[in-house]
Amino acid sequence: MTDDILLVHGGTPLEGEIRVRGAKNLVPKAMVAALLGSGPSRLRNVPDIRDVRVVRGLLQLHGVTVGPGEGPGELVLDPSHVESANVADIDAHAGSSRIPILFCGPLLHRLGHAFIPGLGGCDIGGRPIDFHFEVLRQFGATIDKRPEGLYLEAPHRLRGTRIQLPYPSVGATEQVLLTAVLAEGVTELSNAAVEPEIEDLICVLQKMGAIISMDTDRTIRITGVDTLGGYNHRALPDRLESASWASAALATKGDVYVRGASQREMMTFLNVYRKVGGAFEIDDEGIRFWHPGGALNAIALETDVHPGFQTDWQQPLVVALTQASGLSIVHETVYESRLGFTSALNQMGAHIQLYRECLGGTPCRFGQRNFLHSAVVSGPTKLQGADLVIPDLRGGFSYLIAALAAEGTSRVHGIDLINRGYENFMDKLRALGAHVELPTAVTV
Repeated sequence: MTDDILLVHGGTPLEGEIRVRGAKNLVPKAMVAALLGSGPSRLRNVPDIRDVRVVRGLLQLHGVTVGPGEGPGELVLDPSHVESANVADIDAHAGSSRIPILFCGPLLHRLGHAFIPGLGGCDIGGRPIDFHFEVLRQFGATIDKRPEGLYLEAPHRLRGTRIQLPYPSVGATEQVLLTAVLAEGVTELSNAAVEPEIEDLICVLQKMGAIISMDTDRTIRITGVDTLGGYNHRALPDRLESASWASAALATKGDVYVRGASQREMMTFLNVYRKVGGAFEIDDEGIRFWHPGGALNAIALETDVHPGFQTDWQQPLVVALTQASGLSIVHETVYESRLGFTSALNQMGAHIQLYRECLGGTPCRFGQRNFLHSAVVSGPTKLQGADLVIPDLRGGFSYLIAALAAEGTSRVHGIDLINRGYENFMDKLRALGAHVELPTAVTV
C-alpha cells in the first residue's frame, strides 16, 4: 500500500515547534477505567492516536457512550449502560492491540463475564499475558480457553488478594489496579511498576473513589470499595514522545521546542541527554531541545524500569549515538529483542555490534540466555538513505530519525504503525521542516 510508505529526503536539521499531548501509556488505560464508574467521566489532553481509537471502539461495543467534550482533546465517557459485546466485533476491533486484556477486571465487575481475543502489539520481545490471567484467577475469576479466545467469569464478587510480581511489569500492575479497586477486601501488590503513568492511573482511580496507597518499596495497597463514580482528569504529557523528538533534534543537528513536555517525568532522560552533549532549556510550557554544535559524547547506557532510563527512550537515542565520537555501550534489560532494529541502521552506514553478554552492571533477566541484548555503537558514522521496514512503534520512529539524519532519500515502509503512539506525526515532521512525502504525491 503506497499510503503506508513514506519517502524521507534526509540531511535537513529539524527546527521549529511541535506539541505533545497526553501519554499513550496512560490515556487508553484511563479510558478503560471509566468502565468502573457509575457515572460519566471527563478525560482531557487526549491524543488522536490509534490506541485511543481502538479503546474507544471497544468501549462503544460494550455500551459506553464516548463523545467529544467542551474543548479539543477532551472525551466524555458515560458507562451507564454497559452491555455484552459480540465476539466477532471485539476481535475485529482488538486485533492490533494488547489493551483489551485490561478490560477483564472492569467487565467482570460490571457484567460478571468478559471475552478476550488474541492479542497484538509490538514485536519487541516476550510480554507474556499468562500472568494477567493468573492474577485474575487469584481474584476469583474462572477462565475458559476456547478457539476464538478466552472467556472469563466471576460467579461471585471478586475478592482482594496478595500478589508478588516476579518483575515490575506495567501491564500487570495496571491489571491489578483496575481489578482490585472494586474487589472485596484489601489487595497488596508487591514489586509493582511505579512509572509516572501508573501514578497518574492511580490518581484517576482515586478521583473515582478508590482507596490506594503507594509505598517506597514498590508495594501498592488497594482497599476495595463498593462503588466508584466518574472522574475529571487531565492526562500527564507523553514523556516518551517528547524524548523521541529530543533525540530527533540531536541526530539531525536541529533545534526543536516540544510544547507540553514536562521535566519531572523526564529527569533521567534529561541527564543522559546532557551527558551525550545535547542541550535543553525548560520553561513553564515545554522544553527546547537542540544540538549545540561540536562533537557528541559516547556514553554507557543501561535501560531499566522507572526511575531508570526507559526502554522506549533507548531506540531513538541510539540513532543519535551513531553520531557521537567513540564507543557507546547500550545494555537493554527490559525487552530481549529491542535491539533488533539496529541491523537496518548498519545497512545505512552505522557501526553497531550486538552481544549476548550483559555489558553493564544492572541486574538483567537475559544474561544467561541466548538474546542479543547489548550493543556497542561506534561513531560518528555518516548514514545513507535506504529502504526501511518498520518493526515496532519506537523502532519505527527511530527509523524516521535515521532517515532524516541520513544523506539521500529513504523509503520507510509500515508507517501506519507509528500512528499507534505519535499523534499527527506527519504534520509535525513538516512543521519542523522535514522533507517527507507519500509516494502517491511523487510525479513521474
